[in-house]
Amino acid sequence: MTTSAHAPHNKVIPIAVSPDKGPIAPPEGADAEMVALYEAHKKIYPRSVTGFFSRWRWACVFLTQLVFYGLPWLEWGQRQAVLFDLGARRFFIFNLVLYPQDFVYLTGLLVISALGLFLFTAVAGRLWCGYACPQTVYTEIFLWLEKLTEGDRSARMRRDAAPWTADKLLRKTAKQGLWMGVALWTGFTFVGYFTPIHTLSSEVLAWTLGPWEIFWVLFYGFATYGNAGFLREQVCKYMCPYARFQSAMFDKDTLVVTYDQERGEPRGARSKKADPAALNLGACVDCSLCVQVCPTGIDIRKGLQYECIGCGACADVCDTVMDKMGYARGLVKYSTQNAVSQHWTPAQTLRHVLRPRVLVYAGILGAVVLAMLVSLYLRPAFKVDVERDRGALARIASGGRIENVFRLQVMNATETSQRFQIAVEGLPGLAVASEPAIDIDATQSRWVAVRVQLPYEGAAAGSHPIHFTVTAEQGGARVTEKSVFIVPR
Repeated sequence: MTTSAHAPHNKVIPIAVSPDKGPIAPPEGADAEMVALYEAHKKIYPRSVTGFFSRWRWACVFLTQLVFYGLPWLEWGQRQAVLFDLGARRFFIFNLVLYPQDFVYLTGLLVISALGLFLFTAVAGRLWCGYACPQTVYTEIFLWLEKLTEGDRSARMRRDAAPWTADKLLRKTAKQGLWMGVALWTGFTFVGYFTPIHTLSSEVLAWTLGPWEIFWVLFYGFATYGNAGFLREQVCKYMCPYARFQSAMFDKDTLVVTYDQERGEPRGARSKKADPAALNLGACVDCSLCVQVCPTGIDIRKGLQYECIGCGACADVCDTVMDKMGYARGLVKYSTQNAVSQHWTPAQTLRHVLRPRVLVYAGILGAVVLAMLVSLYLRPAFKVDVERDRGALARIASGGRIENVFRLQVMNATETSQRFQIAVEGLPGLAVASEPAIDIDATQSRWVAVRVQLPYEGAAAGSHPIHFTVTAEQGGARVTEKSVFIVPR
């Protein structure tokens, strides 16, 4: 016998031990449910809902897609504002020009994202999933297109159960066409972050897209089409790891969508004029609308479940039912388990939400963000790498001087051309024997051979530490890099 611990009702899956013995009988009082391990997925038809949380969800949809679809078209000077040019190994983010050597900032961004996720989850559960996750956002868009072409929930269910007709074929075709259009535009926009989008547009119109661009447009478009159009809640329930490890960040003071069982039970249907107390009923009228609007198909009345993405759709629809019945709102609401069980006021709930672990997360996150911003502000306008010439460790130059050859890579991270002066120090008489000044175009890098010479008796045999100093004539920024000077025996 296998049981599930979802409160308040345990579901038992009878397992047939052998054909003659039949299934194991469930314990008395438990709900039995036959589960086929390879049962076909049953499509969920979420009901449309309006309300406070629905408006917030759509606001997040508009905001995130405005940023995603609009940012590649934003110009910054003479270039695209945000462009990850992998071919040139340059990342342009507004006035920042990042090189592969700036990988530390990507690490910092990942750390900030992880800490932000921990903080947000500890405070308010899976609100990211319910409002801003790309899976949720595109599922909302695709559901809206489905409703636009096929009608509301009941119409879609009737049409799917009915045989094929010309009307059904036309509506299904229109829906698929709109889905494919959105998916391909999404894939095109995604590639536009790596190939200048104006160039990409010209290539699309001229049918001259490269193979990699075609692959990524189709791949990302297909992922959007499949995940938002067909997989939907299965991504959240089975594929996303966040649903699995979120419980480690939850506690009884985490804000989640909750059902007030004490107030709602026992549930049951009744007329609007009936007195619930006289009928020995709670506030829940057992309309099942909270289940119908849920994008993952769960029943919030059974308690907190990992499938819940915290979208608040059930709270919106329950409030409309309470309004119609003349009952107080909040039978389903955002609250904490402690607040519901101990009947806390909103002020008391908020005080417990701001608990020590949340403050620790917030403090660490604030420190990392501050360090990241300070590092970006103090980041030099150019970078220098120094390598020794591998052809020879040292040689005797004209005049009897000892010469080492180095290769310097100077990366200009500004939007203007720059002239740089190269100097070296560390040993008496050490000097740059080659051209000490180089010109580098905006956002470009250049390798230059630098000959460094030392008087013959300037140092004992062996390796000696030296420092190269590269100074930008415009602005006076300076970068110093270490190396070694070899004096032969």
